[in-house]
Amino acid sequence: MKLDSGALGAFRREMAEREYSPATAAKYGRILEDLLAFAGGEVRDKATLVAFKEHLIRSGRAAGTVNGALTAVNTFLDFCGYREWRLRFLRVQRRNFADPSRELRRSEYECLVHRAQREGDERLALLLETMAATGVRVSEVSAITAEALRAGKAEIICKGKRRTIVLPGKLCKTLLKYCKTVNIASGPVFLSKNGNPMDRSNIWKAMKRLAARAGVSLNKVFPHNLRHLFARTYYKVYKDLLRLSDILGHSSIETTRVYTIRSFTEQRAQLERLPLLL
Repeated sequence: MKLDSGALGAFRREMAEREYSPATAAKYGRILEDLLAFAGGEVRDKATLVAFKEHLIRSGRAAGTVNGALTAVNTFLDFCGYREWRLRFLRVQRRNFADPSRELRRSEYECLVHRAQREGDERLALLLETMAATGVRVSEVSAITAEALRAGKAEIICKGKRRTIVLPGKLCKTLLKYCKTVNIASGPVFLSKNGNPMDRSNIWKAMKRLAARAGVSLNKVFPHNLRHLFARTYYKVYKDLLRLSDILGHSSIETTRVYTIRSFTEQRAQLERLPLLL
């Protein structure tokens, strides 16, 4: 099989058949389109792949972003039967502390919710609280339905795995009251103006617009950071990494560890308390 647009089309169909998440399939598609454009329409040797990898590195992308692109390339190569052309990932040292410029603090989260409430945007305020209180992915928001609220739990299927999310009683009560107000008797709770379930795009845009009005850094406000906030808060209270991993739906506990990295301020405060400086 040639590594060209035809192969990419077949790979897209394969991703659909294997039920890749829409976000992952779109991401892989964009990366592979860039690869083919870089290669002039067809990859004919591994040297071109290595040159593309160097191009990604020189572009200033973070190591994690480059490795994400290489995952897409290697998956495509496996599908096309060119496993021997697979590219090596960049070696990345584990971060010792979270980047404060990207970490959404509890106070900033509260600022966002209160701003949405003051503006009368009950839907957005409740959406932020729901994501922060449950740790759901933005792609899983549609699983928060009126039926789930009455049952006190949501059944989520993501990446071929099924898990149950327990919904706090206070959250269920608040959201059921909201459903009654907006005449939602069944199905997803959070709907767009067109009546469709809110998706990644309109949730992202709504959060960015709110952040600008609330005076919170745009670098900190995106859906996944609410999941980070949930994970950090849960771990701080319970110190149960294994259970947190189950709640978040991670296959590996190593993935969960990323969410428990202490902030620079916290880590510095710990070091200051060590009685080693004379």
